[in-house]
Amino acid sequence: MDFQELRDMMVKTQLISRGIRDKRLLDAMKKVPRHLFLDESMQHKAYDDMALAIGEGQTISQPYMVAVMTELLEIEGEEKVLEIGTGSGYQAAILAELSKEVYTVERVQELSDRAAARLNALGYKNIHFRVGDGTAGWPEEAPFNRILITAGTPKIPEPLLEQLSEKGIIIAPVGDRFSQQIVKIVKSKGKFSESFHTPCVFVPLIGEYGWK
Repeated sequence: MDFQELRDMMVKTQLISRGIRDKRLLDAMKKVPRHLFLDESMQHKAYDDMALAIGEGQTISQPYMVAVMTELLEIEGEEKVLEIGTGSGYQAAILAELSKEVYTVERVQELSDRAAARLNALGYKNIHFRVGDGTAGWPEEAPFNRILITAGTPKIPEPLLEQLSEKGIIIAPVGDRFSQQIVKIVKSKGKFSESFHTPCVFVPLIGEYGWK
């Protein structure tokens, strides 16, 4: 199986054809070996147009959804990014290709350990891992220029709004447990503005400031 060919096809048919335009993002998604973030038995499906189970009741998001959310972050290269929900580590790898530093929080120890092992094996040096309640963010490392929440939340957790830098952006799936919409929050002069984007379905964000 030629995984590079499958990645190129994924980018062409699933991303470019649906309007993803950020060249750095497209290059990152051509480069990062998505199949290595899945169990061997699932690797043949890695470049299909769907979310896939990774264990512990969690999923690796559909490639298009990864691209949509990452493009909305408007990463230029020097940003410090906070990711809530490490999961497989695939999204963290994409963020690490595009930004200066990535801080990623996962509540399930086993998923965090597995992701860290994969990402370290792939040579990423700019990703930092924490196990804990992602809805509380990572206050010791704040502020962050960009924050990405990779699970569905009833609202943007207050600690994450507090940890966002001036001119920062938060992207999150916001809604009920079974359907959400991608929301983009931009901080300007201490105030937050929001815009609404793609409808989606994510696993729930569990934590003090998310779903109980």
